[in-house]
Amino acid sequence: MIKFLVRAVLSLVTSILIALSSMSFANASGVIQLKAFLEKVHSADGKFVQHYIKADSLRAFQAKDHAGQTPIVTASGSFQFSRPGGRFVWVYQKPYKQLLQCDGDKLYTWDEDLNQVTVRALGGELGASPASILFGSNNLRKNFSLREAGVKQSFDWLELIPKLKDTHFDRIRIGLKDGNLKEMELYDVFGNLTLLAFLDIRKNPILPDDIFKFAVPKGANVING
Repeated sequence: MIKFLVRAVLSLVTSILIALSSMSFANASGVIQLKAFLEKVHSADGKFVQHYIKADSLRAFQAKDHAGQTPIVTASGSFQFSRPGGRFVWVYQKPYKQLLQCDGDKLYTWDEDLNQVTVRALGGELGASPASILFGSNNLRKNFSLREAGVKQSFDWLELIPKLKDTHFDRIRIGLKDGNLKEMELYDVFGNLTLLAFLDIRKNPILPDDIFKFAVPKGANVING
């Protein structure tokens, strides 16, 4: 179940992420804060916690505002990214180790337990995926319709609906506070929810290019797909 979840999220190159600029965002809407992020944050690193809630458990989870609730699947790790250009490193450290690394042209997924590397050419596939919001270009409205989604848990929320109907996600919600990215909710077409919370974010660090260059581990089985 856990590895199936991760592969589903990976297939959309999702998930990973950061804070906004050092501007003051008191009383600013979620859309304004996200636009500032796209304009001001060119690189970041930090940590994430990822929860997965199946559709049949989602209503009860939301009714209690997920306070004190234990999601079905929990994973955690760290990330680094440089944008625009789609370069990132996304590392799952728990409950098992897995690496996603993108140099802007190809996405490499390394499963340490299997010592297996999957290589996939992107060919512009970041398009309407959640990853495009954080790693892609600034042209967000080309791929998504945006709307304000109110205030919850003291965060300003906005909702993004993919304009293309052949994506795996039905909608994406982003929670921000004072110019900082706090949470990301990814609702897939089957009604399941992937919830990402972001911690210890460092904005605009200098990241060497070598960070995004993947080296195939010795003896690893390489699959091009």
